[in-house]
Amino acid sequence: MPRWLPRAMVLGLALYACFQLGSWAFHQLIGLLVNILIAFFLALAVEPAVGRMAARGMRRGLATMLVFLGVLVVGVGFVVLLGSMLAGQIVSMVDDLPKYLDSLINWSNQTFDTKLSRVAVQDSLLRSEWLRKYVENSASGVLDVSTTVLGGLFKLLTIFLFSFYFAADGPRLRRALCSVLPPAKQAEVLRAWEIAVDKTGGYIYSRGLMALFSGLAHFVLLEFLGVPYAPALAVWVGLVSQFLPTIGTYLAGALPMLIAFTVAPWYALWVLAFVVVYQQFENYLLQPKLTARTVDIHPAVAFGSVVAGTALLGAVGALIAIPAVATLQAFLGAYVKRYAVTEDPRVHGHRRHGEMVLARVQRALRASGRDGTPPGGA
Repeated sequence: MPRWLPRAMVLGLALYACFQLGSWAFHQLIGLLVNILIAFFLALAVEPAVGRMAARGMRRGLATMLVFLGVLVVGVGFVVLLGSMLAGQIVSMVDDLPKYLDSLINWSNQTFDTKLSRVAVQDSLLRSEWLRKYVENSASGVLDVSTTVLGGLFKLLTIFLFSFYFAADGPRLRRALCSVLPPAKQAEVLRAWEIAVDKTGGYIYSRGLMALFSGLAHFVLLEFLGVPYAPALAVWVGLVSQFLPTIGTYLAGALPMLIAFTVAPWYALWVLAFVVVYQQFENYLLQPKLTARTVDIHPAVAFGSVVAGTALLGAVGALIAIPAVATLQAFLGAYVKRYAVTEDPRVHGHRRHGEMVLARVQRALRASGRDGTPPGGA
């Protein structure tokens, strides 16, 4: 046995053990890493506001606290407003359930010549095996729901703490990162950081403006139709349609349509038509003007980045995909050398007729030269 073989075997086994240990640790910490990634992008989003307040003499920690307090107040107010709306609608639907049941029974009796009664239907439902199993499953699932809620609150607290430290100690973090790099690399890192702050902050700014316009437009429609809880529904449509890419518009419009249907069935169609028309107005007129100087990426690239982010990180990847791709595009654009394009019709997909004829003649000459026959076929 060669001398190096035992040492190589020990080294190979040690490397394999380190790989397995690192893979296990990564899978155990992937939840924490995702939370840190969300916190980092949230800190980049609030960095412009914190930087302006710090430039005016305010302590950076206090400025960060004020910004996050404002975000927290807006978020809690939205959740409370939406929760009160949903609770009121559920209570109203429960109160009107006997009326709906009576109308359904009358329609069934008149259409199918049945002899149903509300008392018989209620007794059959109360004594059904399905209702008993549903109640048992609901009772056993209360603990799971409580655990999920507590886990979600813990994740939110983790994200808040990390994002607060990233934003409050941003200069110290950049200084610590640059201290281990040579001067040339330090300039590149700081440039990438600045681009990330501009693109992420611009993305949040543009989406916030579009959410405001969308909320105002839908509020006017819902108020005109007399749909209850118009302010809460307008806020719901504005936020969900802008901060949930691709499917956010459809999820946002479903709730106002449902509430409008309880008022009058035709109102739901009016809301659907308005959502579709406003979406076209936003895509072709409003969004290009607001995102031209903030997150100017091609719609196909944005859609592909959202799909890729969703495949990698789920909903989190869908939220951070667009600012991440915009940052990468802006960073690479500063280093990719570009040249002036010649004025050639083929650039626009056009070919001259003479050029097409010449290309055919050249192909025919090459083919005749290969088989040894003259071009005329003699």
